[in-house]
Amino acid sequence: MKQFRSLFILLIFCGNFSVVAQEEPTDYVNPIIGTSNYGATYPGPIAPRGMASISPFNVAGPQNLPLEKDSQWLSNPYVHENTFLTGFSHVNLSGVGCPELGVLLLMPTTGELETDHLKYGSTYRNELAKAGYYSTQIDEYDVRAEFTASTRVGVSKFSFPKGQANVLLNLGVGLTNEEGAMVQIVSDTEIQGMRSVGSFCYNSPEAAYPVYFVAKFSKPADNFGVWKKPAFYEGVEAQWMGYNGKTRLMEKSTKMVVGDSIGSYFTYNFDKPETIEVKIGVSYVSIENARENLEQETGGKSFEDVYKETHNAWNETLSKIKVEGGTKEDKTIFYTALYHTQIHPNTLNDWNGDYPEIKTGKIGNTKGTRYTVFSLWDTYRNVHQLLSLVYPKQQSNMIKSMLEMYDENGWLPKWELNSTETFTMVGDPASIVIADTYLKGIQDFDVEKAYEAMLKSADQLENNPLRPGLKDYIEKGYLTTDHGGSVSTTQEYNAADHAIALLANALGEKDDYKRFRHRSLSYKKLFDKDLKMLRPRLQNGEWYEPFDPNEGANFAENVGFIEGNAWQYSFMIPHDVPGLIKLMGGNKGFTDQLQKIFDTEQFDMANEPGIAYPYLFNYVKGEEWRSQKMVEELLRKHFKNTADGLPGNDDTGTMSAWAVYAMMGFYPVSPGDPKYTITKPLFDKITIQLDSKYYKNKELVIEKVGKGRIKQILINGKKHKGYFVSHDELVNAKTLKVILE
Repeated sequence: MKQFRSLFILLIFCGNFSVVAQEEPTDYVNPIIGTSNYGATYPGPIAPRGMASISPFNVAGPQNLPLEKDSQWLSNPYVHENTFLTGFSHVNLSGVGCPELGVLLLMPTTGELETDHLKYGSTYRNELAKAGYYSTQIDEYDVRAEFTASTRVGVSKFSFPKGQANVLLNLGVGLTNEEGAMVQIVSDTEIQGMRSVGSFCYNSPEAAYPVYFVAKFSKPADNFGVWKKPAFYEGVEAQWMGYNGKTRLMEKSTKMVVGDSIGSYFTYNFDKPETIEVKIGVSYVSIENARENLEQETGGKSFEDVYKETHNAWNETLSKIKVEGGTKEDKTIFYTALYHTQIHPNTLNDWNGDYPEIKTGKIGNTKGTRYTVFSLWDTYRNVHQLLSLVYPKQQSNMIKSMLEMYDENGWLPKWELNSTETFTMVGDPASIVIADTYLKGIQDFDVEKAYEAMLKSADQLENNPLRPGLKDYIEKGYLTTDHGGSVSTTQEYNAADHAIALLANALGEKDDYKRFRHRSLSYKKLFDKDLKMLRPRLQNGEWYEPFDPNEGANFAENVGFIEGNAWQYSFMIPHDVPGLIKLMGGNKGFTDQLQKIFDTEQFDMANEPGIAYPYLFNYVKGEEWRSQKMVEELLRKHFKNTADGLPGNDDTGTMSAWAVYAMMGFYPVSPGDPKYTITKPLFDKITIQLDSKYYKNKELVIEKVGKGRIKQILINGKKHKGYFVSHDELVNAKTLKVILE
């Protein structure tokens, strides 16, 4: 009997231990990945698709100046190698190539009050970054700083030693090109105000807009005030004096200050170690909405409460894909990449649904989610395809957000940021995303309005901000050297026209289908048969001379191409690979030229135009092994569990989405076409949960068996011919098995 009881207790213990030890997707998220090597990610907390985020800000210190000499320091608030911390910003961009946001810096200090960030900054150590959580020890002040966030609120927790403690809110430092702010002390536990931001990628100052905030402190301050440039500011505004038994009133402090280099401070005198929590609600509509966001999302909740909710939200989000097999490093790279794809586009609307409309100056309201930060030149290639498959409700709301922008602005977005159109990069990418989404069966949006918007951008010759140079393109089939990036832009217009043609066909618009299909093939007029690549033409139709295919590498300026050279654009025609094969003299000529890009190190993993190139060998029978080999090599070389573990700028999740697909063993090789091409999965088993609102199956299971090259592909146990599978085939299948030799 004793033996049985002991065995029973042991079984219970082992069972409980297995439950406790069971790992979750968030256990594999390492937000430090991408914070070096120009990855432009940040390690601080954000909720899935959050408006508010917190990042350590270490790019404004004496060791790091002058900032303008290094774009890595301009593009994001945190670079892993830097060591001088000046605060923690509360609205940030992840994986972008231009400076913006990085404002509302909160900083804990001790001792005598100092308001110059170059003087109160400090080194730091013991960083810990997880999904929804970040902490560090601030050396100069022996303060432990912890952070978490809800969707619209950043929550900080500072553990101070005995003595004078200060919490500074600096509105003068940030990544934005704009200046100007206002701060008002409401009481000894609350601050409110705004900070002007805008001019992304050095666009016109007319793009400036406000971000509003309300900050609430867990304990009343013993003293508080404001500063300006950076001395304490003694203004003539009304002061509150004394204490009335209900409200602690302001003493010897100015109520409000407006200007450029301004901020506020709350000071405490602790006779023992104490902890202060600060909640900062943000809004792009009003101070009142920022306060409501704070109260609705975090009112009455502790730091631990908020972190638990955000941690659970991340687990639910990341659990849409379950991977088995592979190493811990592999899982960390995978789930961190998936995490990065869930940051942008992010939420713009407040808790009550309010959001600033684009261009109109009005406040709109939504019952769903109004998304923002559409870096579409990047994300049209793979991010939105991933969302359509795994997060279709998100993708549907993103399309609806684009159509709202069309209603407000008259145009689909190009590179939209917080309801401002930056017009960064070239092409008409929204048309590709919309067509791709609809053709994948996500059709709960106004497709007629979408089609109308797509035709407008494709056909309007005058005053067309999405397709400048359209007249030449329609008449000649290409943009001439009179237009910057003429070859690249022609290719982008081709890609958009192909997507429009596909949607037209699906909608029964046969004439439009023929017209846009024909337009999508005009790249052939730029193909030089001697060089076997595209090259620019002059207005008179002659080739541009002198022409160097290597010119333009490493983002240098050149004639004909945007952020790349002729090599890096020579295969960016994924919608007509058979036509390109024919131009290059057949399968061998195509394969040799494609392989040459990799052999001569012309391939740039960090640049979007060639991001699908490793998969193009799948179009040539017998050469598919090259895609398998190349994808695996690139994945191992460029994606790591380190600060420099991205190949370069994440481009709001585009590089990360590439890694997610590469590790699952398939890729959306031709944007707009509802199909994928297959390579080797890295994991033994991948289970993708499918949304029952959009797909009839509950899940898709991908399995890998064996080692080596692909020998056979089975869909639902039946042999599958070729290395391509349609979206419908994939989501309607229960299993995809890849058998290796």
